[in-house]
Amino acid sequence: MDYLQFYGIDWLAMVLTFLAIWQIGNKNKIGFVLMMFGNTSWVAVGYLTGSVAMIIANVIFFSMNLRAIIKWSKPQLVASE
Repeated sequence: MDYLQFYGIDWLAMVLTFLAIWQIGNKNKIGFVLMMFGNTSWVAVGYLTGSVAMIIANVIFFSMNLRAIIKWSKPQLVASE
């Protein structure tokens, strides 16, 4: 039963990633949160497959999404004309 090998985490990661990209495309900050959950899921898949590269990449992506949330949460200064 190879389809149970990753306990559905790979499917969850894929769905979260696609939903996140959709939300970010709609300029919705929740997309970054979804992507962080997706990154966490991909780290789990990387662990289950023994892929150090997948783990490192998704830890970095997680950090980049956290940075994006922080930057998008800061109030924007409006330039006066």
